[in-house]
Amino acid sequence: MKTQLINDIDITGNTLLQLISSFSEEEFNTIPFEGSWTAGQVAEHIWKAGDCEILYGPTVAADRIPDEKVDAIKALFLNFGIKMTSPESIRPEEGYHPKAVALDNIRSIWDKLTTAANTLTLGEECTAFEVPGFGPFTRLEWIQFINIHTQRHIQQMQNIQARVLRA
Repeated sequence: MKTQLINDIDITGNTLLQLISSFSEEEFNTIPFEGSWTAGQVAEHIWKAGDCEILYGPTVAADRIPDEKVDAIKALFLNFGIKMTSPESIRPEEGYHPKAVALDNIRSIWDKLTTAANTLTLGEECTAFEVPGFGPFTRLEWIQFINIHTQRHIQQMQNIQARVLRA
């Protein structure tokens, strides 16, 4: 299970870094249509949401299988027909987003995520925060949540790129 988790994290992180790298600086900061974020704003949202602090916070022993909620996370966050609203705390700032800063921040988050997956007891439940509607996540579920949430936003960023290149 751990080998597959590390592989999944690696694939998502590399896909995201390659995608960000494929934007020009101007494209990265272009609003594709009214009401949309720029790719730079999506990247900021990803690194804010992917902060690994929760993984190092308080935990308790879980009395269930460590990946019990992963299918439900996938079902919700990989359903691209659902429009979601970001919590205020992880919304990106308006304005210019340097691509180099985004790449550095994403690399940093992904290094932390990989380290956590390799070193922490994944079956413990994190008690500092709960995603509404899910209850407490184990560390494994948090890592999967960060990875799956990022996959959703990779799709969003690809759509932004397609719109920006057509403009």
